[in-house]
Amino acid sequence: MSQKSDIRTILITGASSGYGKATAERYADIEHCRLILVARRAERLEALKAKIERKTEGTYVHPLDLTDPQAIDTFFDTLPPPFKDIDIIVNSGGLALGVEPAQNADLENWQRMIQTNITGLVHMTRRCLDLMVPRNSGHIVNIGSIAGQWPYPGGHVYGSTKAFVKMFSQSLKTDLIGTNIRVTNLEPGLSQTEFSEIRLKDTEKAAAVYTGTEPLAGEDIAEIITWVTGLPKHVNVNALEVMPTCQAWNSLQIHREPDKVN
Repeated sequence: MSQKSDIRTILITGASSGYGKATAERYADIEHCRLILVARRAERLEALKAKIERKTEGTYVHPLDLTDPQAIDTFFDTLPPPFKDIDIIVNSGGLALGVEPAQNADLENWQRMIQTNITGLVHMTRRCLDLMVPRNSGHIVNIGSIAGQWPYPGGHVYGSTKAFVKMFSQSLKTDLIGTNIRVTNLEPGLSQTEFSEIRLKDTEKAAAVYTGTEPLAGEDIAEIITWVTGLPKHVNVNALEVMPTCQAWNSLQIHREPDKVN
């Protein structure tokens, strides 16, 4: 068993799938890590705990809906003592819903994306700051997206939530100047997780998104997260945009009226 001072306690949201699950598995392979895993799907969390717990310094799982502020407060208030000193939070919980143009979009989808990707993230972060600032130590890793920088049709509210995450991360860093708390915004591009299945609610359409490509995998993002959080304490990766090699930026759209084209 490691000395207490050697152990890092890592809180991961959205840990039941995608980036969060892969990140939990990657940290479990690194020595001296204690994990706190939260997500909505309790059965998946328990299965993940059973898989990795023996490799960690302890694994605590808690079903949590990021859209419920009271549930978030209860979670923090009832954390067992060994898990209260959080060193790293990976804000991986988030989602996209729908690809319709804004004028046809479902307002409930918009609200859920805002509540999860923005409200849930800032509430989790604020409660972690209450634990990190007194100890003058910690690392906040937010999962943004290239959608927060590069707009595309149907991206409207999802992209806007990730643009918020980008600016929130930068502002956090400025507020925390003079402390030893680090902030990183990771901005992935095309990734094959459950993202498209949840967004499109159609397995075949989701699979078609990746046809003929080699997208990023959850394990790729997990490797980056463990790298940035493992750097020397005086090194802060502010932001990191990452795409698969098969992806790049596109040209700007131009609409041409048919009757005005020679």
